[in-house]
Formats: sequence, structure tokens, C-alpha cells
Amino acid sequence: MTFSAQLAADALAIQARLDAAMAGFGDTPVVQAMRYAANGGKRLRGFLVLESARMLGLSANHGLSAAAAVEALHAYSLVHDDMPCMDDDALRRGLPTVHVKWDEATAVLAGDALQTLAFELLADPALGSGETRIALVAGLARASGAEGMVLGQALDIAAETAARPLTLEEITALQAGKTGALIRFSAEAGAILAGADPAPLRRYATALGLAFQIWDDVLDVTGDAAVTGKAVGKDAAAGKATFVSLLGLEPAKARAKTLIDEAEAALSGYGPAAQNLIDCARFVIAREN
Repeated sequence: MTFSAQLAADALAIQARLDAAMAGFGDTPVVQAMRYAANGGKRLRGFLVLESARMLGLSANHGLSAAAAVEALHAYSLVHDDMPCMDDDALRRGLPTVHVKWDEATAVLAGDALQTLAFELLADPALGSGETRIALVAGLARASGAEGMVLGQALDIAAETAARPLTLEEITALQAGKTGALIRFSAEAGAILAGADPAPLRRYATALGLAFQIWDDVLDVTGDAAVTGKAVGKDAAAGKATFVSLLGLEPAKARAKTLIDEAEAALSGYGPAAQNLIDCARFVIAREN
């Protein structure tokens, strides 16, 4: 199956798993907001879980609960990041953000509940032995907590009121947490599920995650809000240092391309089985949203 077809198929499977996980939660405003936030998106992180597992010889949807867990965690992060106390965004995927559609308290609680749902999903016995599931829980906790995504977001908020713009090295470190850590875990999850060496997938995903963020900075300059589904030009308006502001537009694009080459090279030992992951990397710097 081609990358685009597999990505679409995985997105449907992940959505079905999330829907099933929330089916018994009732219909309170918080649960409505959870379902709203967890619906849609490219499901790129969940795809990385499933495709890395497939590449290592596991059955088609062996890691489905882990893929759904990553997407639940990602959805929580977006709900909280969009709030006025953080990035203050009114649009996400072309729709009102959760705090706009409901209110701030509902957004906080829906995000909290999506985060805990992620770890409930990782407890699914279908994912393998207790040791495997503990390794997945620990990995996701590190990627999303004070060493990873939360740290990156905190650094990003602090940078908005800092006395000077961040340097290129500081932005790279920030994004390694805010965007890169969850992408890195998503790819490594396949190796955890398969009991394989995670190092090649870690190198692949580290390069991929940084390229992803650089391309987000490119889209903030060149993108159309009608296509990206969110506001553009915010970074420049806020005087925020980005890969584009520090490197320039064309050098930033070139750096992203070099990173994708590095990601592909990391998978050279897997042969044709890695093609969808290679195509995924190329997609990251071709996307328009």
C-alpha cells in the first residue's frame, strides 16, 4: 500500500479505536469536547507507530492502541496550547478551538481527560507483555512531560517575554521537546512493540521532527490560513525568533531537506520495508498544512 493510502487507512483505524475508547464516557460537555478535539487531523504520529511496527514485521494493526494513545496525547496538547494562557489560537484545523467552542474550564478538563486516556490505551493487553506496556508508558511519559513536550512549551512561552530572541541552538533545543519528542516516541514505539533496537528509528525520527517544525515555520510565512486551518503570520507579528527568521526562508527550506535526507539514511538498513517511512519523511516538507 502506498504511503498516502496507508496514512488514510491508519487514520480511519485510529479514529475508530479512539471512538471505541470513549464510547462509554457519556455525553457531558467535557466528553463532547474530548471527542471534538480527538477527531480529524493527519494522524501522522499514529501512523509512525503503526508503520514502524509493520516495518519490523508485526501485523497490520498490532500497535493500534499505542497509535491511538499518541493521538490522544497529541490532541490534549493542542487543546491546551490553543488556550489564551499559551498560544491563544481561535482556529484549529479550520474549526473553532475547544476553549472558543465551549469555555476555558471545559478545555482544560477535556485536555486532562485526553491525556489520561492515552495511558489507559497503553494498558491494553493487546499491545503485548506487561514489560512492553510499561516501556510504552514510560516512553510516552518522558516524551510528553517535563523532559519533553511540556518543557518545550514552557521554553516557548518564556521566549515570548525574554530580553532577547532565542538563538538557533536554543530554538533547536526548544523544538526537540515541543514537537520532536512525541514524534520521536511515535517511531520508537514500533521498536518497543517488536522488541527491536530503537536506535535507527530514533535517528530517523529526530531528524524528521526537526524538519517538521522547520516546515511549520515555513508555512507560518508562506501558508494560507484557508489551507493550513489555523492563523498564519503570528510568529512574525509577535517578533518571535523562528528557523525562518534566523536562517532565511530558502536556507530554512534547504535545512529541512537536508534533515529529510538524514532521516532516509537512518533507515537504509531496512531496505524496501522502510519505503512508507521514507515517503512519510518526504511528505513532511511537501505538506501545505
